[in-house]
Amino acid sequence: MKNFVLLAVLTVGCISFSNAQNKIQGLRDESNRTITKDPNDTIPQKWKVGGLYNLNFNQAALSNWAAGGDKSSLSLSTLLSLYAFYKDGRRNWDNTLDLAYGLVQTTSLGTRKADDRIDLVSKYGYDIGKNWYLSGLFNFRSQFAKGYAYEGDTAKKLTSNFLSPAYVLLSLGLDWKPKPNFSLFLSPATARWVIVSNDSLSSIGAFGVDSGKHVRFQLGAFASINYMANISKTATFKTKLDLFTDYLHKAGNVAVYWNNILAVKVTRLISMNLSVNMIYDNDIKSVKSDGTQGGPKVQLQEVMGIGLSYAFNNRNPVKPAAPTQ
Repeated sequence: MKNFVLLAVLTVGCISFSNAQNKIQGLRDESNRTITKDPNDTIPQKWKVGGLYNLNFNQAALSNWAAGGDKSSLSLSTLLSLYAFYKDGRRNWDNTLDLAYGLVQTTSLGTRKADDRIDLVSKYGYDIGKNWYLSGLFNFRSQFAKGYAYEGDTAKKLTSNFLSPAYVLLSLGLDWKPKPNFSLFLSPATARWVIVSNDSLSSIGAFGVDSGKHVRFQLGAFASINYMANISKTATFKTKLDLFTDYLHKAGNVAVYWNNILAVKVTRLISMNLSVNMIYDNDIKSVKSDGTQGGPKVQLQEVMGIGLSYAFNNRNPVKPAAPTQ
């Protein structure tokens, strides 16, 4: 009987020990298991946000320099370009904001602006098929600080300021987007307000407003072309061309705003940027060397700089893990 009891105890003990070993091994297998994610369970990213910030700085100094030149020169320019793109089914909402400012200081000429820009665009569209979207567009353009025309080396005349001018545009039309990096927006009915808040500028009817008035309303046709391309692994080109004609005043005259930016990445934090902008507006008069107004002319601006650059975005795609064997 004692032998039977001893045998029973040993048998139960072996079974319990075997079960415990199986549980421990199961826990080990569970901890070592590679966890995989089903791509079908991934929630689509509706918002894509990001931007680019550039800061360029140049300095030079001369002393008894036979080749000539200013004793010292200093230039500083900065650019912040932000975007926020939303897409959910047939609806999409594109938002961009470009802010730029630059100064040049030399011994003989003092401090002058080299760049000054505020440009906000918001476009909401609904997919109606074949890459066409029924869209509404809002655009605001202005500048940060006073601008001057210089007569000789020292005399200057105020030509612009913050909200002088400012352009506010509301448009309803069709947007053709055959590729993610290209869009053509067309509108036969666009409202545009030209704002000149500065009293001295509005008194002379600057930028097409009636003398003494601060706002001018325009109704016309509008077209906007946007294109961006990766030229290489380190170079990106971006262009935007806006065209507007006013039905109510000299219909057929076309206001042109063309912005081009070439960005080349030198290292992770250093880049070269070239910006070339062109403006033609029949309502913007030129300023002659004697300070008097002339007729409208093509306005050209070119800014190039090498400096610090930082790009950021919220896109961090997760690659699904390979299935376990």
